Parts: sequence; structure tokens; C-alpha cells
Amino acid sequence: MADYTEQDIEFMREALAEARLAASEGEVPIGAVIVCGGKVIARGHNRKETDRDPTAHAEILAIRRAAPLFPSWRIEDSALYVTMEPCPMCAGAILSARIGRLFYGIPDYKAGAVRTLYRLLEDERLNHRCEVVPNLLAEESLALVQEFFRGQRKMGKK
Repeated sequence: MADYTEQDIEFMREALAEARLAASEGEVPIGAVIVCGGKVIARGHNRKETDRDPTAHAEILAIRRAAPLFPSWRIEDSALYVTMEPCPMCAGAILSARIGRLFYGIPDYKAGAVRTLYRLLEDERLNHRCEVVPNLLAEESLALVQEFFRGQRKMGKK
């Protein structure tokens, strides 16, 4: 039995739409949405190049947009859908925000801090843990990233 529902697939499709926006802006195509109460409450996509901000990752931007909707800094009873496995910075933000569930598309072999290089979200030494569901719509997420970097190589970038 799958660890996700048809509704989870729809939310990941929303994250993929954000990733496409990132690509259209010349950013690495990673998108994220935060869901609470069955509704998307915040969105984000990579904007590191556009904002000249190393912290402008999709997850961070979505968390920044979601936080003011809650009575405190805790984004409890929520889920984050992101097209690529979060890096250490984003995994730390997920823990700090007390997000309860993470769905991601593809592993990040260079910086993955959820399952690939580290397992920060499930580390029992930390005061919060987050349920993790990997590989949701992984083929679509991978295709976006591959297409983006093929285009970058053709233009002599990255």
C-alpha cells in the first residue's frame, strides 16, 4: 500500500508547477507547497539567482509565506511537498517550523539531508521529527531537472 493518496499526488503536481515557474525564471526547477487542512496555504520556488540570496530555496520561501498564517512560528499539522529532497538548511527549517510530514520527488545526491546524505528529519536526538514520504512523482521531478540542466549545458552555463 502506498504512503500517499490521490490528494497527495495533486499537491505534488502543485509543487511541480512551482518548479516549472522556477525554470522559466532561469532557476533550478525546484518547487514547494505547504498544505494545511487539505488546502495549499503557501507556495515557493527557487529564487537564489533572481534574489541573489543563497537562502532563497523553494522550501524556505514557502515556510516564510506560511508562518504568518499561524498563531506562532510553529506550522503544525501541515505537510510540505517539494520536488527534490531538502538540503541541510531546508531540513533544519522544516524541523524548526514543526512541519509534520514531508513528501519529496527525487533524491539530492549532492546535498540531500532527509535520506540520501543525512537523515535529519528522523534523527531521534532532535526535539522534533517529521514523517517522510520519498519518491512522489519522482519521474516528473527528474525530467524537469534533467531538461533544465540540458538547456544550461547547451547555453554553456552550469
